[in-house]
Amino acid sequence: MPPGSCHTSDVTRNRTSRAGPSAWPGYAAFALGLLYAAVSAYWAAGGTAGLDTVGGELARSARARDPGMVAVLWLTVGLKLLAALLGLALVRPSWRMPRRLLLPLSWVAAVVLTAYGGLLVGGQALVKAGAVEASSDMDWTAFDWHLFLWDPWFLIWGLLLCLAAHRGKLPRSTRP
Repeated sequence: MPPGSCHTSDVTRNRTSRAGPSAWPGYAAFALGLLYAAVSAYWAAGGTAGLDTVGGELARSARARDPGMVAVLWLTVGLKLLAALLGLALVRPSWRMPRRLLLPLSWVAAVVLTAYGGLLVGGQALVKAGAVEASSDMDWTAFDWHLFLWDPWFLIWGLLLCLAAHRGKLPRSTRP
């Protein structure tokens, strides 16, 4: 075959390998994002279980059904779904999103999620370790939930999306 040509079995092999063991970060990023979006959708729809774990004004406004907070929650659901779908799109070559658009969007989402989660977890770990003094009115229940669940979730999701984006580079012959 001439260089640059694409043989059907090569395309099939590349697509199959991307759906195999190297695809797990994309699927995991999709699953984490979907779960995170579901939690936000539950709160946006009026659910109150677990609101105490986020604490502060967000919990108070969501519980009071403040229209602005409800709108922010639904916007958050949409953004989380989009970021989740990026993970899936990176491992599903049949999706017709152009790679020149998919990869930069995926990298931006991955960096934002990783930085957001990493900075929050790092700062909270400093507070927990006593290196940074906590405010006197600290909601320790919400703080612990953020340190041990909500914010690491962003960090792990971002790292998985980074891995998926790194592995999502297709050879030129298989790009849609």
